[in-house]
Amino acid sequence: MSHNEETPGDCVTFAVDLVSRLLPEGAMPPGENDRLLRSAAAKLVKAQHLRDIEPLFGELPDEVSNPAVELRACLLGELALIGSGGGRRSLEAYCDRLRELGHPLARLPRTRLDIEHRFTARVRGLGSIKTAKQLRSRFPEAPSSDRGAIAGRGARDARDDGRANAAARPFRAGGWAREPEARFFTLPSPLSPDDFGISFIKELPLRCLAGEGGRRGSALACATTPDDVLNELFSTAYVGGVNGHGQGGAYARLYAWESLYALMGLPSGVPLLEAVRRAADHRWLRFMAFTDWFHHDTSDLAFAVLDPTRTRVAVLAATDTDVHHDALG
Repeated sequence: MSHNEETPGDCVTFAVDLVSRLLPEGAMPPGENDRLLRSAAAKLVKAQHLRDIEPLFGELPDEVSNPAVELRACLLGELALIGSGGGRRSLEAYCDRLRELGHPLARLPRTRLDIEHRFTARVRGLGSIKTAKQLRSRFPEAPSSDRGAIAGRGARDARDDGRANAAARPFRAGGWAREPEARFFTLPSPLSPDDFGISFIKELPLRCLAGEGGRRGSALACATTPDDVLNELFSTAYVGGVNGHGQGGAYARLYAWESLYALMGLPSGVPLLEAVRRAADHRWLRFMAFTDWFHHDTSDLAFAVLDPTRTRVAVLAATDTDVHHDALG
């Protein structure tokens, strides 16, 4: 090989430096530079061998507020999602330094957790759930009860804007068409898990259920699992909505976890594996209705979560159909 012949690793380094240096300053809409960096990282990880990417991490950063470091942080996040780079000393050292510097992606583990098994996976025949029949075919229906309805009428609003913003972030970052609804409620006494169903949810003052009963079809709730919810949150940010703001795997993973923590009311300092353990003690529901919110044509998602004390409930609903502005408010 001649002295001026480039190796694949040289090409990767050149590409990363080019992307890092040529991002326009202030010339693009807010967030567009971030999306370009995240997209570039995702494409490099898919197209290049680890041996050609690894030399990028030979020099540790002193701060995180520059595109070159941000791009490398995204590369580490993308590698973690495909299970690559574990045990590589230079990558581990770079991740440790990012953690010391407080980079948000460094909070995530360098390997995919079991609860994340569906991330980026496409399962044939499992698209968006748009009908009650599809929902019933995939998840067991939660029973209705008069006790649940009575408990729902006694629920008190527990507004928390910070928690709501974190819960809704996958949808906002992903460019979903409508503003999500993230709400929190407290109950005067513990709710039996058997009464945590659609009868309870219908009594909550939710925008997504406004006008329920006025259209053909009945509201429905089915039991689900935290990995199902986490995967939907990840996919929401990873793929993006009708406005096309996919965030790449690294940040989609971060936003999904932040949203799940918000739904459970967990402090950010709780380790992820501990959060997984606690998630199993919560009750998780998917629900749908036939209102101005649920259009059953693109993507509608709605979840409700009952905490282990059975006295706190979180609800997150989102639609990717941008119609009926007046009805949705």
